[in-house]
Amino acid sequence: MITVENLHRHFGGFHAVDGASLRIETGSITGLIGPNGAGKTTLFNVIAGRLPPTSGRVTMDGEDITGLPPHELFHKGLLRTFQIAHEFSSMTVRENLMMVPEGQHGETLWNAWFGRGKIAAQERELAKKADEVLEFLTISHLADERAGNLSGGQKKLLELGRTMMVDAKIVFLDEVGAGVNRTLLNTIGDAIIRLNKERGYTFCVIEHDMDFIGRLCDPVIVMAEGKVLAEGSADNIMKNEAVIEAYLGTGLKNKTVGETA
Repeated sequence: MITVENLHRHFGGFHAVDGASLRIETGSITGLIGPNGAGKTTLFNVIAGRLPPTSGRVTMDGEDITGLPPHELFHKGLLRTFQIAHEFSSMTVRENLMMVPEGQHGETLWNAWFGRGKIAAQERELAKKADEVLEFLTISHLADERAGNLSGGQKKLLELGRTMMVDAKIVFLDEVGAGVNRTLLNTIGDAIIRLNKERGYTFCVIEHDMDFIGRLCDPVIVMAEGKVLAEGSADNIMKNEAVIEAYLGTGLKNKTVGETA
């Protein structure tokens, strides 16, 4: 689905992404791991149109999408979430979901004056869809809660729910487990797996929790210093000496070797 070819993103003399090439296959849940500063989030930002690349190419289903802005990629079904959730804190959870689809009737002045019936009918449909999404995510009890009152994990579920309000094809999840307790992280993981299996979503997941990555992701891609270091199953990645040294640390590598001896 997504092909990244020799991608570079420089900030002055700093090469945040330095010739990365990878593929995200349709129907996969691909993990993207690496130490802080490896270039993972910058790679996401370039693919999702938030940053232009310095050079290189990104294609989606064979179409060149390099440098397209986020709103155009949104229409193509490419969405991303963020390390810190971006909710409308004063609105309810249901209202946050209802805002996602573009081109709503109430957005035009003409309809606001003369098309109130059309607006009301569309809002009923959106509210119904939002409630279906909340039920899917097992957070129906939060529908009328102000989004600003949610816990970190609940906000991550809300962000996932937003992707369900449109026809998403591929979703980039940036540290979905950051600040989330284990129970809610399991709920998020269950939702991702169901969206993948039941609705055909493709995911690419940045995450530091290797138990979470191992449960969900195949393949796993490792980045270090802006480059792709390794790719394979979670089990094989965890046994890769280059990955152990670059991602998990030299100390852990030596400890692992010592325990084996």
